[in-house]
Amino acid sequence: MPHLIAPSVLAADFANLQQDIEMINNSEADWFHIDVMDGMFVPNISFGIPVIKAIKKHAKKPMDVHLMIVEPDRYITDFKNAGANILTVHYETCTHLHRTIQAIKIEDMKAGVVLNPHTPIAVLEDIITDLDVVLLMSVNPGFGGQSFIENTYKKVIQLRNLIDKSGSKALIEIDGGVNAINCPKLVAAGADILVAGSFIFKSDNPSETIKVLKNC
Repeated sequence: MPHLIAPSVLAADFANLQQDIEMINNSEADWFHIDVMDGMFVPNISFGIPVIKAIKKHAKKPMDVHLMIVEPDRYITDFKNAGANILTVHYETCTHLHRTIQAIKIEDMKAGVVLNPHTPIAVLEDIITDLDVVLLMSVNPGFGGQSFIENTYKKVIQLRNLIDKSGSKALIEIDGGVNAINCPKLVAAGADILVAGSFIFKSDNPSETIKVLKNC
């Protein structure tokens, strides 16, 4: 399967959000990546459910919603109703991870787990066959524009080995500092989905930049 590109809407121009949504619709991108931050799990606050509903009205591609929030279980149905197609939660915030994943699936969304840079792949051994997506943070979560953490390549290889060994169908997603230089290395290591924000939206031609990442 060719790798997927999921532009991060957090880096879009919020004064012209519909324009950027249409750009993604008309580009070679595959998903919309939407970061939800609560100011508690991460030291930043982003948009909530009303903005996601507004994006959904115009988005013509699946919405990949990444919850960087405490107690995500409280809002699973709300994000489904807002239009999420894929919902990912942080391992670090879920006391009963298996129950959370099942709750997401009951709402007919694809379910994923996110690992912070310091969290080892081994924590997923008992749940990997239940997951549709594993998102590896390649920066510390909370802010866009950070530098890519080089140890990510090793984690991708470890995760690919775990998926293959277990027979899981989970896709590997990478979020943070993705650009044209590390894109081919990540794909070669086993990544299936690449999230990019600043690299796309701060470029002179975002649609062409998406094409570059899609074909790296």
